[in-house]
Amino acid sequence: MSTLTAQSPQAQPAAAERPETLELLARAQGRFPILQLGITLAAFAIGALTLDGFASGGSIKSLLILASLVGLAGPGQTLAILIGGVDMSVANFLVVGAVFVTQFTQLYGISFTTGVLLLIPFTAALGGFVGWVCHRFKVEPLVVTLAMGTFALGLMQIQTEGMIAGGAPDRLMALTSLWATTFGLPFPPVIAIWAVITIALAVFIHRTAVGRRMLAAGATGPSAGLSLIKVRRMWVVVFALSALFAGLAGVVLAAFSGTVNTSIGGPYLFQGLAAVIIGGTGFGGPGDYSRTVIAALMLTVITTVLIGHGLATSDQQILYGAVILVAMALYGRGRKHSDRV
Repeated sequence: MSTLTAQSPQAQPAAAERPETLELLARAQGRFPILQLGITLAAFAIGALTLDGFASGGSIKSLLILASLVGLAGPGQTLAILIGGVDMSVANFLVVGAVFVTQFTQLYGISFTTGVLLLIPFTAALGGFVGWVCHRFKVEPLVVTLAMGTFALGLMQIQTEGMIAGGAPDRLMALTSLWATTFGLPFPPVIAIWAVITIALAVFIHRTAVGRRMLAAGATGPSAGLSLIKVRRMWVVVFALSALFAGLAGVVLAAFSGTVNTSIGGPYLFQGLAAVIIGGTGFGGPGDYSRTVIAALMLTVITTVLIGHGLATSDQQILYGAVILVAMALYGRGRKHSDRV
């Protein structure tokens, strides 16, 4: 006679609770990058325990300045990925922004404010044209943005007779100076600028009709047009904003580095893109810029701690690549956002 072994009544709820707990954790991670925030705090704690002065006020301000440079290179990338594209022109538009407020101000005898006012329509027009071309002719944004970035940099070199080598004035360098204040508060203006942009983008993406249409256009693709969403207009707006943000970030980058050259924006293209992907913003959604902000802080803290322990530049590149692979493996296992809309 066979004997049936019944599962203990106490074991059944415990087994049922495990999947529910994991599912709740996955849902929470989907709403907010808890894992990235935890890694950031853990890395900071390790730095505070193993590196002298790491947790001092000056060191924290330095970390925030470095993170802001990565973060300010990421808004356009975040918007482009949310709509289902990618912007590879960021590095060159960073150079464009830096040139406008350094070399152009001296070359044409214009003020800093005038240089910024000219930069805004210039970058927005070139970026908007990229969005129109990509959607109208179904061309991969990666190709078009690379071409437009090269085109924009070429226009700068024509104006400067092939020589891009400007210097930032002292007033501009105060934006990122460790000892600068913001309306009397003890932190540099770049941190305040980053905070304002973070809040503004959160409101734009989640609280405006244009932002919600942009998310829908990225999530549902061609079917968004059936809902009377002007998808092409969304692509134009997103890539115009991406170029504009990159140009303005170039102004801040010029303030930080003090000098301008054609390679000044190179590192921030990859770091900004890494922050977007590691933060959990997927191609076509879900995600938002707050995730990019946390990932920028995470990368900055981890990199600073490792540099303090002797990490080389080549090791940093390996770290970025490995973290991106892990992030893509984790987030790539989830259902596509278009399947959940």
